[in-house]
Amino acid sequence: MKVFKSKLPLMVMMLVSAFSTPLFAQEDVFITEYLERLESSKAYLILVAEIMPEDQYTFKATPESMSFAEHLMHIAWAMDWHSQSLMGGREARDWNTDTELQVADKTKEEMIAKIDETFDKTIDFIKNFDVDRLGERLDYFGQNRTKRQILLLLADHITHHRAQMLVYMRLNRLKPPRYVLYQ
Repeated sequence: MKVFKSKLPLMVMMLVSAFSTPLFAQEDVFITEYLERLESSKAYLILVAEIMPEDQYTFKATPESMSFAEHLMHIAWAMDWHSQSLMGGREARDWNTDTELQVADKTKEEMIAKIDETFDKTIDFIKNFDVDRLGERLDYFGQNRTKRQILLLLADHITHHRAQMLVYMRLNRLKPPRYVLYQ
């Protein structure tokens, strides 16, 4: 009985480790797979932005729609807000006064550079994000969501706006680049 008591703490630690390691490994896999998707999404979006002629960046499908350029920069703003502010706790940019992630007077080249930079910052943020915090919950427009869900919502948001940009290309008789799987 004495031997059993002396090994009890070791056995408890082994049991806890056996059950917790797979949970942490799943989160690490989620981040790894998410980053792979985000890298592909970045490459595809930049290709879309490069193909659209600069004189068509102001194109809107309807008067109340965002322009091609506004969709592009809105993606940058949303990536910054979801990662740096919502998940990271940094104060959100004021859309009405902060022009860094708005079209403003940016050229096509400057907008592409800004979206590239914002993707890189978002990817770096996620690479360094503590996976133990993915289960933390927060308010997302009145919905109680985990930070893991926020990442999924961000990916959906990028796809949503990029899809509209692809339609704009078609409306301007341009052939969008071939769809890249898993992004």
